[in-house]
Amino acid sequence: MLLLAMDTATPAVTVALHDGEAVVASSSQVDARRHGELLLPAVDRVLKEAGLALDAVTGIVVGVGPGPYTGLRVGLVTAAAFSSALGVPVHGLCTLDGLAYASGMDEPFVVATDARRKEVYWARYEDSRTRVTDAAVDRPAEIAERLAGLPVVGAGARLYPEAFPDARDPEHQSAAALAALAAERLAAGGEGFLDPLPMYLRRPDAQVPKNYKVVTPQ
Repeated sequence: MLLLAMDTATPAVTVALHDGEAVVASSSQVDARRHGELLLPAVDRVLKEAGLALDAVTGIVVGVGPGPYTGLRVGLVTAAAFSSALGVPVHGLCTLDGLAYASGMDEPFVVATDARRKEVYWARYEDSRTRVTDAAVDRPAEIAERLAGLPVVGAGARLYPEAFPDARDPEHQSAAALAALAAERLAAGGEGFLDPLPMYLRRPDAQVPKNYKVVTPQ
């Protein structure tokens, strides 16, 4: 097994290789505006570090979000392209699950990432492997009372400390954790994966103007 994992649903552009036993190489850069520029060089970097060629990969793991429209689709389209070129499957995972797994927590907690527009993407977990709510998008003040007393993993806690006072690490997504979670699920029978389709939760920021004027001939 050699899994190539990637996630661009958050400001972190993160890539990792996992051989079924451990992470053999990883790369992460936090830059919310350069997903398209940074992802493929990161793939090249981890392959070079591991001393492996792309055709050694037996499966792709990709974070499906939730995340902003533009960044999220960079990772998904790249995963689909690699899958087609190599003839290997794509395993989708909720981005929030990767952060939860990386936390290693064995108590109830929340993962919250930046959704922009003064909102967070979030989900509640029983432990680092068990999500107990669907991913959602809300304003922090609207969910603060409901989540009171729970630790919060992810950038959302640091952006809105008044709503989430108990911030925990990690702050950013890691493809290494995503790959390790995928390897664990594959070893257990391959359950718990999602279709490699974008989990947006809301409409994209860019929209057609309401008073759009048609200029083509009728």
